[in-house]
Amino acid sequence: MKVVSEFPHDVECIDPVWILMRDGTRLNARIWKPEGAEQAPVPAILEYIPYRLRDGSALRDAIHHHYFAGHGYVSVRVDIRGTGDSEGVLYDEYLEQELQDGEDILAWLADQPWCDGNVGMIGISWGGFNGLQLAYRQPPELKGVITICSTDDRYTDDVHYMGGCMLGDNLSWASTMFAYNSLPPDPSIVGERWREMWRERLKGLRPWLATWLEHSHRDAYWEHGSVCEDIARVKVPVLAASGWADGYSNAVSRLVEALPGQCKGLIGPWSHKYPHLGEPGPAIGFLQECLRFWDQWLKGKDTGAKDDPALRVWMQESMPPTTRYTQRPGRWVTEPVWPSPNIHNWRLSLSPGQLLEEEQPAGDAAVMSVQSPLSCGLYAGKWCSYAAGPDLAHDQREEDGGALTFDTLPLDQDTEMMGAPEVNLEIAADKAVAMIAVRLSDVAPDGKATRVTYGLLNLTHRDSHKNPEPLEPGRFYNVRVQLNDVAQVFPRGHRLRLSLSTSYWPIAWPSPEHVRLSIKDQGSVLNLPMREPRTEDADVRPFEEPEGAPTIESTRLEPSYHNWCVHRDLAEDVSTLEVINDAGRIRLDDSGLEVQTRAEENYSSWDDDFESIRGETRWHRSLKRGDWEISTVTYCVITSDAENFKVHATLDAYEGCQRIFCNTWDYRIPRRLV
Repeated sequence: MKVVSEFPHDVECIDPVWILMRDGTRLNARIWKPEGAEQAPVPAILEYIPYRLRDGSALRDAIHHHYFAGHGYVSVRVDIRGTGDSEGVLYDEYLEQELQDGEDILAWLADQPWCDGNVGMIGISWGGFNGLQLAYRQPPELKGVITICSTDDRYTDDVHYMGGCMLGDNLSWASTMFAYNSLPPDPSIVGERWREMWRERLKGLRPWLATWLEHSHRDAYWEHGSVCEDIARVKVPVLAASGWADGYSNAVSRLVEALPGQCKGLIGPWSHKYPHLGEPGPAIGFLQECLRFWDQWLKGKDTGAKDDPALRVWMQESMPPTTRYTQRPGRWVTEPVWPSPNIHNWRLSLSPGQLLEEEQPAGDAAVMSVQSPLSCGLYAGKWCSYAAGPDLAHDQREEDGGALTFDTLPLDQDTEMMGAPEVNLEIAADKAVAMIAVRLSDVAPDGKATRVTYGLLNLTHRDSHKNPEPLEPGRFYNVRVQLNDVAQVFPRGHRLRLSLSTSYWPIAWPSPEHVRLSIKDQGSVLNLPMREPRTEDADVRPFEEPEGAPTIESTRLEPSYHNWCVHRDLAEDVSTLEVINDAGRIRLDDSGLEVQTRAEENYSSWDDDFESIRGETRWHRSLKRGDWEISTVTYCVITSDAENFKVHATLDAYEGCQRIFCNTWDYRIPRRLV
């Protein structure tokens, strides 16, 4: 990324700033303001997230917000209630309280002497969610939203559930926020009240995982904050961005389709990162794209942003399988509308071991079956890649031994796909509760298989996520499984492989017991959204090189370390995925604050014992400045039997070497067809 140090406007950073909510609670903010804005008011841009502006997101915030301010916007970063140095307690994601506070912040910004009354919102992940959610509520000050790596549907496309299957990331993400929320405010900002505020947070803290498990179906809990419930309520312009390695790419095309002309979509090769910091690369000049959007919709300048194509995506070239890419070769392609008339369906029929272009002849149907080992899924990577370690899918041959596979013949020409593949299956299970994992891979002539996309379905959710129904063992159902959106080139001589398995742990929590699935070839088809290269692709407007403002100075005191390790204890027949995410220790030089974070996750199973499934996380976080030092250790484990999930969690908080708070939680939560 090119670091820009000179801007059209000199910038003043105001810190701390306190914003009063309607109930008297004060939220902490940091503001970057163009000098002279009081005399010539400008629009404001808000980022509103829980990731601790003092230490958690400080390095990134400086890159973004100083850049926007240098180009003539007041750029504002606010810690959500109960996080960072803001007062109160945070009890869950996207609660009504959070959104009410967001409305108060927008009104406060528009009322400041340096603001002309127009406000935009930007954010990645949580900040992308609440930007859309606040647009849904139609506050008059909000004039545009840039949402990155977020979703319109909290149930079907978030970190919790996929196709009605409970994701392993449900535990991982709950543990992340459990650790974040255990930290105190900074005494240098809030003064002697820091202990009182910290104790209030610790007393209000509970593992959110239990709440999410209690809502395993698509109920009112998930409908709240899902803008797809009434997307027409979103009236402002939207720029939606994500990456193919991210967990949230599906929402981009849905938003573009639901908000024609109003929403522009952008999908690159990236993981869960801002596109100007994108990994895998190539990263792009995303902050310049943001300025085009802001200038168009907040300042009324004609930048051409309103005339951008509906969808711009990175058409990925074929790559050998690996758990980490630095770059993903490819090219930018565009579509003027979505769904696009340039996409056509390639229909392939399932036949034993094969994907065939011709329909299966009438007559006796071939019936194929699969019963996967619990270890099928150890090489699947993470539901959402954070580029914080080797978290992408490994060579799929490691998984295909436990799956039912179907291959095409070698392709006679390069073939391009763009959109969401879909498989229709005539399927039966021998148990009342079952899941299916569906993978599509690019198989090279040397046999290496790179996963291109995948989908999951809890078969009790075949007709409804709101009202799932048990399967009748032995009965055949026609079910549809939609795979994640993707844009991919399959080269001449390669084959496409469809793989079906009855488990995919730890991406998804397995069924309550072993299941055998039977699939008829007649009526079972794979539909692929194919796109022919277009001459217009050569004329796609190129993105500028990524740039940003200088970040704050920091000193690394201890190294970071990230790794994913698969352990197979053959003597005990125990399989374990170990994830180590150690950010080391850094000192933020301007504040003197030292920050240390280490997380360890383990996902294990024994043989084919379904009651042995276990997910376990442990986080250690510490903050230090001079003689002031605090640390927290949070621990969470989830297991299950056929009827219940069991959650055990602990929290220990220390001031120096003295433990000043501890708590333990135990929950038993009915599985409800999960």
